Amino acid sequence: MRTLKEVMESGSLAVVGASLDPFKPGAILLKTLIDTGFKGKIAGVNPKGGSVNGVSLYSSLDKIPFDVDLAVMLIPPPLVPNAVHECAKKGVKGVVISSEGFAESGEQGRHYQDEISKILQSSGMRGFGPNTLGIINTSSGLTTSYFTDENMLLPGGVGFVSQSGIFVGALLRYIGSLESLGISKGIGLGNKIDVDESDVLQYFLEDDQTRTIGMYIEDIRNGAKFIKSAKQATPKKPVLLLKGGQTVEGSRASASHTASLAVNNAVLNGALQQSGILRMNGIEEMINTLMGFEWMPLPKGNNIAIVTFSGAQAIMSVDAAVKNNVSIAKFSKKTAEALSHVIATPSKAYNPIDIFPDMMVHGFDKISMEILKALFEDKGVHGIVFISFAVSGAEPFHLLSEFISENRSKPVFVSLLGAKEDTRSTSDYLLKQKIPCVAYPEMAIQAFSHMWSYAKRRMPSQ
Repeated sequence: MRTLKEVMESGSLAVVGASLDPFKPGAILLKTLIDTGFKGKIAGVNPKGGSVNGVSLYSSLDKIPFDVDLAVMLIPPPLVPNAVHECAKKGVKGVVISSEGFAESGEQGRHYQDEISKILQSSGMRGFGPNTLGIINTSSGLTTSYFTDENMLLPGGVGFVSQSGIFVGALLRYIGSLESLGISKGIGLGNKIDVDESDVLQYFLEDDQTRTIGMYIEDIRNGAKFIKSAKQATPKKPVLLLKGGQTVEGSRASASHTASLAVNNAVLNGALQQSGILRMNGIEEMINTLMGFEWMPLPKGNNIAIVTFSGAQAIMSVDAAVKNNVSIAKFSKKTAEALSHVIATPSKAYNPIDIFPDMMVHGFDKISMEILKALFEDKGVHGIVFISFAVSGAEPFHLLSEFISENRSKPVFVSLLGAKEDTRSTSDYLLKQKIPCVAYPEMAIQAFSHMWSYAKRRMPSQ
């Protein structure tokens, strides 16, 4: 049986079903591989031969004049079993079956899928899908997704696996647009004819480029195998999981989507807690927590400091901390003394720290720097949420971002509130500096809570 590492490092690729029409998926994929700089050999398979987007098409796989490591299937389901058989004869290491219409569509589709499974098992090839956009390797520029753009292939540290092809494509495009986050590898599972979530966990564990693992799954094929893989992975790398199909209606939808079977939610929660996987409740929570793990150090404790210009947001942040089992830090005498130099009203120097109206007296740069310096020196503060008003342009945040970038000894999250265009421009600037910037402070506290949960499990005393 070929390893996932062999397939993910493929140096040559064939698109089976590459249309002569340059606007069809197969032709677009070939052009994407050229445009994004894949250095390996590429070819298309089309009974008519010819070329498209500058890439040669061959009438059959065996006519391709070089060894093929990876084949992508963009052909109707009835044609896939024979094409996979031809791949086995050619010595292909792995196949990505992007086509839909297999086990999720009924008995005939299941029959095709069973045929393919037998070929994979007898040949030792690895199979992704059916019903997936496939794989991405940012270290080599390899992609099997015609949805890929250049940003998606900017190398980063997040390994992401998804049971939904379009979901992983759209989400990875979004992550890529954040510039500084970036992925290492992306893997779509689809119907999991061969490669499943446990295989990918094991692969990401051994992949040096991957620092943090994100997962979207709708079912778990083999619970015992998954827990074993998770217990091996989580002591070394954070694993964040988003589960689709939590309700009866959601489970019914996932069955028609990727032929998934329902997983009892309570049982899953217990298994995840046992294995150290962090469960996410939505995409935004996933992204915010990924930013925390990728850009910030793990917290050394559970005490958080909140800096704000808004009493209402401070109160909601405290509520969020309580709900997420995060403690509000009590400042040392040295910290209280330092804060008193820029905060005139004693009650506003407690935690949460309210910088208004003193900010109008001292200026944003001075008050934010004095507060951050004091909080970074206080060993009883393990993380900081800085809540600020968004103004026109990111210039007021240059000094703040420079200080945080140079003092990454504690996790810091920034939350901005203001006009949409102002919030967007400042947020984009902070994200480029690898400073997590979230829409609301409650989200920052949630992400910090996940980071602390993971850090606590890794502590020797645990």
